[in-house]
Amino acid sequence: MKPTGDDFFDKVFQVVRLIPPGRVSSYGAIASYLGVARSARMVGWALNTCNWFETGIPAHRVVNRKGLLTGKHYFGGQTTMADLLKSEGIHIENDQIINLEKYFWNPATELL
Repeated sequence: MKPTGDDFFDKVFQVVRLIPPGRVSSYGAIASYLGVARSARMVGWALNTCNWFETGIPAHRVVNRKGLLTGKHYFGGQTTMADLLKSEGIHIENDQIINLEKYFWNPATELL
C-alpha cells in the first residue's frame, strides 16, 4: 500500500499516519519505504513542517535509527514528545527509547 500523489511531504504524512499507537518508526525506515533511502533528513524536514497537534499526524512516533528523540524540540516542550510516547506505553530513558526493537514499526514489512 504505497502512498499516492506526487508530493513527498504528503507521502511522508500518509505513512506516519499509519504508525499504530505504542509503536515507532525511524526517519530512515520511512525514507527507504518511499524509495529514497538516503533521504532520512527529508523525512525529518517534512515532519517539521506539519503542525502535528492540529493535523493529527503522529510525528512523535518517528525517532532516529537509535531510538533517540531527536525531534523533541518541535513539540512545544522539552518533554512533550517523550510524554506522548510514554502515554502509549513506550519506555524511555534520557530521551531514548529502551528496547527499540520491541516497539519498532517498519513500513517495508508492515505495509505489504
